[in-house]
Amino acid sequence: MNSFQLAMRVLRVDRRTRTSAILTAVGVAVATSLVLLLASLPGATQARSQRAIWQDIYSYNSDSGQARRPAPLLMAANKDYSGDREIIRVDIAKTGTAPMLSLPPGIPKLPAPGESIVSPELGKLIQSTPQAQLGDRFGKLVDSLGPDSLMYPEQLVAVVGHTPESMPQSALAADGFPAKQAKPDPMLELLAWVGVIVLLVPSLVLVASSARLTATRRELRMAALRLAGATPAQVTKIVAAETALSAVVGALLGIVVAPALQGLSTFVPWAGGTWLASDFSLSLGSTIAVAVAIPLLVVFAGVLGIRRVLKTPLFAASAHARKPLHWWRLLAVPVSGAFFLFAVSQDDASLPMVMFGLFLLVASAAIIGPWVTSAVGGTFVRVWRKPASLLAGRRLRDDPKSAYRATAGVVLAVFTGSMALTLLPSFESMAGGGRTFRDNVLYAEADATHSRQIVEDTNASLARNGIADKAVAVGQVYLTTGEVGTRSQTLNRAFVMTCEDATKLLRVNIGGSCQPGPAIYSSTKIDPASYRVTTDYDKAGTQLGNVPAHTFPESDEDTYGTIVIDPALLPSDVKPEKLDVVVPTTSENGEVVRTALVGAAPGQEIGSRGLHLVGQQQELADLRRVTVIGLIAAGVLAGCSAAVATAGSVMDRRRTFGALIAAGTPVRVLARALRMEAALPAMVATIGAGVVGIGVGVGLYSMIEKDPVVLSPWLLAPVVLGIGVALLGASVSTPALKRVQSEPLADE
Repeated sequence: MNSFQLAMRVLRVDRRTRTSAILTAVGVAVATSLVLLLASLPGATQARSQRAIWQDIYSYNSDSGQARRPAPLLMAANKDYSGDREIIRVDIAKTGTAPMLSLPPGIPKLPAPGESIVSPELGKLIQSTPQAQLGDRFGKLVDSLGPDSLMYPEQLVAVVGHTPESMPQSALAADGFPAKQAKPDPMLELLAWVGVIVLLVPSLVLVASSARLTATRRELRMAALRLAGATPAQVTKIVAAETALSAVVGALLGIVVAPALQGLSTFVPWAGGTWLASDFSLSLGSTIAVAVAIPLLVVFAGVLGIRRVLKTPLFAASAHARKPLHWWRLLAVPVSGAFFLFAVSQDDASLPMVMFGLFLLVASAAIIGPWVTSAVGGTFVRVWRKPASLLAGRRLRDDPKSAYRATAGVVLAVFTGSMALTLLPSFESMAGGGRTFRDNVLYAEADATHSRQIVEDTNASLARNGIADKAVAVGQVYLTTGEVGTRSQTLNRAFVMTCEDATKLLRVNIGGSCQPGPAIYSSTKIDPASYRVTTDYDKAGTQLGNVPAHTFPESDEDTYGTIVIDPALLPSDVKPEKLDVVVPTTSENGEVVRTALVGAAPGQEIGSRGLHLVGQQQELADLRRVTVIGLIAAGVLAGCSAAVATAGSVMDRRRTFGALIAAGTPVRVLARALRMEAALPAMVATIGAGVVGIGVGVGLYSMIEKDPVVLSPWLLAPVVLGIGVALLGASVSTPALKRVQSEPLADE
């Protein structure tokens, strides 16, 4: 009888081994499907970016310095909005220098001047919205874009045709549509790698906990075979066959389940929309590599677990006392932490090196955890007051490795939660900023040549729609002192507008500070006679002279140092070259004003600080959503591994518990001891995991931002929840003990 046949015979006749194999297969399936999903995320982001690469103006072969050179196309791409929904607008003009162009997939044709081709979702939105609020921005709708040209199915996209003369000065000359290879989303790629590490390890802990359900019985069986004359190689083959059976079945099940998990992931929004099912595709080679690697890890762990049987089968059969753990285990966290700190502190930090450092930190928990468990057990053995405390302390002290398995998944979940709750508040603190204009103010950039025409056309459109607010052109100049190009030179940017317009348009607290007549307004006292006015920082400029200057109260940090200068005070030789056409809006007329400004400035992006903040909140919402999903998955895996490990602990000690129950020990005392076995190490280990998680979060944040992290009281939540999950998992001890009580002790 070969090893495989013997493994199959054991599975047929031993119900507990069969249960362990089934749970192990489920654990392997979970690990395989999770890794396949996370491994496909970078490719999924690359696939959706590849479909939409034509929407990115920077992907074209162009020369912005020669925007009017002969070329087949003139392009301008920018963001538009309807409410808080983002619209990608691509303005295009054919120059007539090339009769045929190769179009990207999903674009049926190029629109003629005054026509547009829009995505299906945008077409529905235009049909359901008053024309003055949206439809007038795009002209005549002549066709729709196919799904192959959209980043995600719900994306709002418009290709608007123009004549070359009506395109803005900033338009880029393009030789054709881009044929470049898109890159994966760096943020989601980072999250995917972090997810592989922090979710794969708890999955393997679940597998290990399932395998330990019959660990003692397997050791006795293998020891008997060794004593009967089986060689170490034969025993190894038998264990490998038993483990491989469940691992291979689990891997195949994981491959089958992975498409369903990927299908569910298509409904999770990222960067504004969901996904196509085809995005989550992984190469056959990568799939095979994952399906082979995880079972190999499981088989290796199973073989490693019987090394004591191979060396000393007689002692294994008699369950001799285990050796105490060495102090050197305490070095695992400092050493791996030092490597991780070195990796993230590099100026050009390598992502693989950072992820390897993170893996070392996660793996170090398996090294130091048993030592902490043993130390906690020793403490309770010395200070015990009740029988349950003594029983729990002796178990933790005598077999810390097995006892720690019930806590391992919880520790990793706490580590993940602390890391996430360190990063999220810090990312949220980065939100804000934007232009100095008020949130409800729309603005479009223009040059000195076209700004007047844009203002007139915008105001005419506003008047036709009965809106009293007017567009104004706001220039910017520099107030400078010192010698140009030296360290003595100071530059202060100033808005060229009246005090009344500044009160309505800027986020500064001018309020009632406006005085009669032209003047300069600043949050700090300045001497105008010492300043020169220039439109360019490297020009000497013209002396401002002794003109009125007033101060207004300081505003928020983003607008500190704002200066407003009345247009009447500008010297005659100073003409702002770049201006913003600015219009205030209300909640009722915002879309009509935007439509008017889009029509007057075709090809120019219409911005507002309010929408800038909306975009930031969308990114934060994506991070929160992914974090919550990851933490739920880690928590569920941790709870399952704790429950299975507790059940396995009872199975391993059926003879001991049966004898104690037969001797009159109440089941409630034994159940309390088992709960203490789970709670005591969890209480200590989760605090340490929380501290390490915070440190890792600080390190990852330093790769993005150099400002200090924001620490929130919610950082305590993972520790508290971790202890709760450990206790919840340990609650299976009572039914397991009752089953031991109901079965004859002679069965053992």
